[in-house]
Amino acid sequence: MVMAIVLVVIVVGSVLFHLFSPWWTTPLASNWKSMDDTLTITLIITGIFFVAINLFVVYALVRFRHREGRRAQLEPENRKLERWLILGTSIGIVALLAPGLVVYASYVRSPPDAMVLEVVGLQWQWRYRFPGADGKLGATDARFVNGGNPFGLDPADPAGQDDLLVAANEVHLPLGKPVLVLIRSHDVLHDFYVPPFRARMNSVPGQVSRFWFTPTVAGRYEALCAQLCGVGHPNMRGFVVVEDATAFQARQATLPTFAKTQVKAAPAPSGEGAAGAGARIEQGRALSESKGCVACHTIDGSPRVGPTWKGLFGKTETMDDDSRALVDEAYLRSFITDPAARRVKGFPPVMPKIDLSKEELDALVAYIQSLGSAPAQAATEQKAQR
Repeated sequence: MVMAIVLVVIVVGSVLFHLFSPWWTTPLASNWKSMDDTLTITLIITGIFFVAINLFVVYALVRFRHREGRRAQLEPENRKLERWLILGTSIGIVALLAPGLVVYASYVRSPPDAMVLEVVGLQWQWRYRFPGADGKLGATDARFVNGGNPFGLDPADPAGQDDLLVAANEVHLPLGKPVLVLIRSHDVLHDFYVPPFRARMNSVPGQVSRFWFTPTVAGRYEALCAQLCGVGHPNMRGFVVVEDATAFQARQATLPTFAKTQVKAAPAPSGEGAAGAGARIEQGRALSESKGCVACHTIDGSPRVGPTWKGLFGKTETMDDDSRALVDEAYLRSFITDPAARRVKGFPPVMPKIDLSKEELDALVAYIQSLGSAPAQAATEQKAQR
């Protein structure tokens, strides 16, 4: 009898928790209300089976409980009950699967006027690509991926020369315009997921996945990786900004084309003047984005997969073997060129080796140094506290 009471409490508590739960779907910001409807259908059907099965168990515990002088009667087969169970289960499965299949078929079949957006996942950041004036995306291949071509575009394909590249975690989209999202991965299994859009899809290395949606509410929405893709998975976040068409077009006009990124940038002036130093720092900042450094290192003081660059220069770091090292120019140069040679305590040894020219290495070191040294950062904080 105690077990029967416990089951009743569990059923009633579960139903009430669902009805009054504060954890519900986020406000919808796209055309995919059918996603919410499919989820609701699934919850209702599974909820009915949950309640019915548990209440049947309660009935069986009470009705057929042990009593002195009574013996159970064996009934190995009941064809009538079996038919009802088969019929009820079949109806439930069809009701669960059919709406999802219909919605999924529509989810991957985009309208002919949909704007194309490519999303590239890699450990641990998102990159984005739009077709250029020709309306076509250029061909890609993993063998073309390198520090100067992180998207892996085929340099010989003329269709890719005018592709617009976004080498950052934030992408802008126009309000009310259908968007066909093509997803691919450079390394492991990722999943591009924007909860308010009810839009997500796995990206599998070696293939291109697709889905589409229409943003219906302007705003800035967080994009997540919904697959466990490595130690930096929690930091693999980006943003999708939905804005009016005018603001979107103005933003697109600022994006570099693939052809432009392949033009060798002139090295920063070697003079000691402010102009030369500023150009070198700006070159280093651009390199930190194009090489993917920003995926693991922040400039605001918060650690990610690797140490933050804010106040890093001049700091004394503890290595994995408990030795200590001063972060100076020599330290930075050796660490960037050969990251496997040493390991900072508390951070995983996942930094890849990146090919950099001497000018690029100088610029990257100058940029990190410009983000403040540890002593200068401490003095600034003390002054702010006063």
